[in-house]
Amino acid sequence: MSTALSINAVDLHYGAAQVLKSVSITCKPGRITAVLGRNGVGKSSTLRAITGINTITSGEITFGDEVLRKAPPYKRARLGIGYVPQGREIFPLLTVKENLETGYAGLPRADKNIPSYILELFPVLKSMLGRRGGDLSGGQQQQLAIGRALVTRPRVLVLDEPTEGIQPSIIKDIGRALQFLRDEKGMTILLVEQFLDFCREIADDIYVMDRGEIQHAGLASDLDLPDVRRHLMV
Repeated sequence: MSTALSINAVDLHYGAAQVLKSVSITCKPGRITAVLGRNGVGKSSTLRAITGINTITSGEITFGDEVLRKAPPYKRARLGIGYVPQGREIFPLLTVKENLETGYAGLPRADKNIPSYILELFPVLKSMLGRRGGDLSGGQQQQLAIGRALVTRPRVLVLDEPTEGIQPSIIKDIGRALQFLRDEKGMTILLVEQFLDFCREIADDIYVMDRGEIQHAGLASDLDLPDVRRHLMV
C-alpha cells in the first residue's frame, strides 16, 4: 500500500527543549490513523510540524511524492493538508457561512463553494448559516471547524483532539462523519486523541506517544494490550 503522509525520524525543539525525538508515523491512503498519548507528550507538536506551523530540527515529512522541507503552512494547505486545530479557532464574529468561506483562500475560482456533503454531514450548520460562530456550542463549533477544513478540498485531514470538551452525542456525530470521509470519500485522516473508546471505534491504525517518542505502532485492536494501555495511564 502506498503512503499518503509520512513523518520520518523527525526531531523538533522549542529553544533548547527537545519535544519530538525521532518520531516516525505513516498514514496510509483511505485509513484513519490515531496518535494517542497523555497531555504534553508531543501529539500536538507533531501535527504542527506536519502543517508547517513549527519547523522541524531534523528528519523528513513527505506528502505523497512531495518532500515538504520548509514549505510554509499555506503551501501545505494548497497541496491538500486540511487542519482542524485544537480549540477549534473559528472566527466568533463571522457567521457560520463566512467561517466556512474562509476555506476558499487557496482554492481556484471554480472551487469556491461549500460542497453539499459538508452540510449533509453536519445539518446543524445548514440550519445556522446566518448565526455568528461565537454563538454556537462547543460541539457545534467543532463541526464548523471540521467543515471549514473540508471546504479546502483536503486529501489528508489532520485533527487535533476533535472530541475535547464535546458532549457524547456530538462525539458520535463526529465519529460517523470521519468514517464517512474515509469510506465514501476515500480521505486519509490523521488525528491525535486521548479518548480511547473513540479511537477504538473509528481508527484503523494507532501510534502511542510518550515523552516525545513513539512507543507503539499497530492496529487499533492493540489498544486492548496491557503494555499499550500502560503508556496511556494518567
